[in-house]
Amino acid sequence: MEYKINKNGGYSVIELEGEIDLYCSPDARKVILKELKNGDDMLIDLSKVSYIDSSGIACLVEGYQVANEKKVKFALLGVSQNALNVLKLARLDNVFKIYNSIDEI
Repeated sequence: MEYKINKNGGYSVIELEGEIDLYCSPDARKVILKELKNGDDMLIDLSKVSYIDSSGIACLVEGYQVANEKKVKFALLGVSQNALNVLKLARLDNVFKIYNSIDEI
């Protein structure tokens, strides 16, 4: 997994790339929680995620919960088909706000 962090329109945008599995999900978790400490609204760009497992989904859920506690926005951006399939399977596609592009926000 690789990641980049950008600022765009008042949002911290974390672009995740590659596989988010048990091996690298702790890194994804650290990045998400560290950025949430800044108090910025957050977008997680999943457009380049080729695979995500339950540990990766757990990172997203934890980020969502922390964002709600801090009263900041948390949404997913450009979710790849593979990641969307897992979110649908877990019925989380109705929990997260999901945008195709940043222009939709």
